[in-house]
Amino acid sequence: MLPIRDRNPSGQVPYVTWGLIAVNIVVFMAYYPLGTDTSVLELYRHWAMIPARLSAGEGLATPLVAMFVHGGWFHLGLNMLFLRIFGDNLEAEFGPVRFLAFYLLCGLIAFALQYIAAPLSLVPVAGASGAVAGVMGGYLLMFPRARVDVVAYYVIGLRTFAVPAWLLLGLWFALQVWGGLATPADGGVAFWAHIGGFVAGVGLSARTWRLRGGRMFWSRFHGLPPHPQAPIAVPVVRRRGAILPPPQAHGLFRREGDPR
Repeated sequence: MLPIRDRNPSGQVPYVTWGLIAVNIVVFMAYYPLGTDTSVLELYRHWAMIPARLSAGEGLATPLVAMFVHGGWFHLGLNMLFLRIFGDNLEAEFGPVRFLAFYLLCGLIAFALQYIAAPLSLVPVAGASGAVAGVMGGYLLMFPRARVDVVAYYVIGLRTFAVPAWLLLGLWFALQVWGGLATPADGGVAFWAHIGGFVAGVGLSARTWRLRGGRMFWSRFHGLPPHPQAPIAVPVVRRRGAILPPPQAHGLFRREGDPR
């Protein structure tokens, strides 16, 4: 199954999300299409995070740079697809500056856990997967009832259907934990980076989640009207340009400018 979109419009233009996608694509295009396998490996050797180098006190800046380095079109495409699907809603919740900081911090925490799992590994680790996993973790906490359209392959062809975000993202996280426990930490897939980023995303979103009402935040919001731009959407968006009930109707929400 491959997610292709969510039914949860943010009501805003996600400038940071689109900017991150653009930067990742530009960086990738700068070295991959015109290069050779040897040049890509050389780039990984210098700019990917290599745990053994960090243990030796070298390449301390590589975890930040490695977030924007990908090994191929499939690697880049999947990361950017997931960022596009889940990033806009978190950006609407956090605001552009906080969302950018959230994304980068999740990525750094992801690399840190991968390093802890195999501090002497010589296998390069790179890509936006850890940071994007953080976005997915935040989305799971903030929008578990949102519907996500996925494409599945059947013998007779392709079919699109919607699943709740908690099911899709929960299953994805469970697969990462299984992969991390079942395979060596210095294998070809950075499962522990995915786990670290996802958990970091949940943790860094917790304060905003609590301010929005905690567990009540996961309910159906007691009869709120559907989003005017998407009648099939789960009504979970609350910032500028989105659903905001009158203050007296629900004490968890305030309009901008209302007294605190």
